[in-house]
Amino acid sequence: MPAALNRTLKFWDLIVYGLAYIAPITPLSTLGFVWESSKGLIALAYVLGGVCMYFTARSYAIMTETVPSAGSVYGFARHCLGPYPGFLAGWLILLDYLLIPAFVYVLIAVALGTLLPNVDRSVWIVIMVATTLTINWFGVTVTTRANFTAVIIQSLVMFAFLGLALVALSHGKGTGHLSFAPFWNPHSFDGAALLTATSICIMSFLGFDAISTLSEEVEGSDRRVVGRAIIGVLIISALFFVLVAWVLGNLLPGIIIKDPAAATYELAGWAVGPWAAIAIAWAYVLVVGLSNALPMQVGVARVLYAMGRDRQLPHALARIHPRYHTPYVSMIVTAIISLSVALAMRNQLDNLATIVNFGALSGFLLLQMSVINYFGVRLRSRAWFAHWLAPLLGIAVVLAVFSGMSALAMKVGLAWLGAGMIYGLVLRLRHRDELAL
Repeated sequence: MPAALNRTLKFWDLIVYGLAYIAPITPLSTLGFVWESSKGLIALAYVLGGVCMYFTARSYAIMTETVPSAGSVYGFARHCLGPYPGFLAGWLILLDYLLIPAFVYVLIAVALGTLLPNVDRSVWIVIMVATTLTINWFGVTVTTRANFTAVIIQSLVMFAFLGLALVALSHGKGTGHLSFAPFWNPHSFDGAALLTATSICIMSFLGFDAISTLSEEVEGSDRRVVGRAIIGVLIISALFFVLVAWVLGNLLPGIIIKDPAAATYELAGWAVGPWAAIAIAWAYVLVVGLSNALPMQVGVARVLYAMGRDRQLPHALARIHPRYHTPYVSMIVTAIISLSVALAMRNQLDNLATIVNFGALSGFLLLQMSVINYFGVRLRSRAWFAHWLAPLLGIAVVLAVFSGMSALAMKVGLAWLGAGMIYGLVLRLRHRDELAL
């Protein structure tokens, strides 16, 4: 009998995993980009981002009760739409899962390069990849402990920064008080620009969906646990991100940003002092660099594991470590791919960031279609909101956000989709899609 994944995770383990994947400090990495794209309506952009993800989160919660698969949206689409659409869903979500760790590695390498300019970025990338692979190798129980510590530290750093920002506001910097300008300003409102900003914000929320990749490692038989954790993580992160955007959005009008990628450090140095910028940079490097990459590597390894188990990718990817019960081959492959991408694009962080969301949004689109087809069409469900209206609204929202994506992201994403469609057809010709669902 083949080895199985350990069922050791509880509800709060999933919550911590999702929060660690998202990272409480993550809005700081795209602060400048969202501020400029939204034309100052940064809090409204995060509100819309949270609303957009709500419909997707509901569909994830519904599907995890029906198809508790380690393959996430891949398993859902395969079960509800068929083998070929299921493969495409897994292929598309891989673009997201594979690039996000690489993005984090480059982001931390840039920060370290700023603090320690004499060390090349590639050195930091190699160290980060090796560290996350080593920790994940020993199983999700060890990873969960690391996640909990990281979430606590990040939260403390963020609340301290917000407290200092409020002090700066009280001293007359920025707007000089907590106004509602980051939520609404008729003079700067631009629908197209707001959609572009929302598409960037969505990257901050990516992580609640990765909880579903651990469905086969949840303790007990209650399938609702994963769904509740998904909704819980989204709500917690959305409320926190809007709070951050509201406070910092009132401080940002007082500064001219030189580099959007370093907007947080520029803002902290101007509003609080140089020491604050350095402290946040080190917190980002030491805490986020490790904690964010850890659950990301876990998530993509589980997708590769599931697709390898179903022989949609090489079957070796489904091998489980006999002692630690982790998909070690998938983790090694994931680490190699992320390392290669990070090294190749270590000087192109902006280009890497624009591509990340294409895979996620495409996967979300197929997820919504899975809910409608399975519950609405097959089972003729009368739960109109859950099985019809919510997924239809989710589809509309995803298509709207697609309209705000960059041309580069669309080109790379469509190329990835085309390659997947061809490879999927090869699988069909070889009858490797005719597996039990």
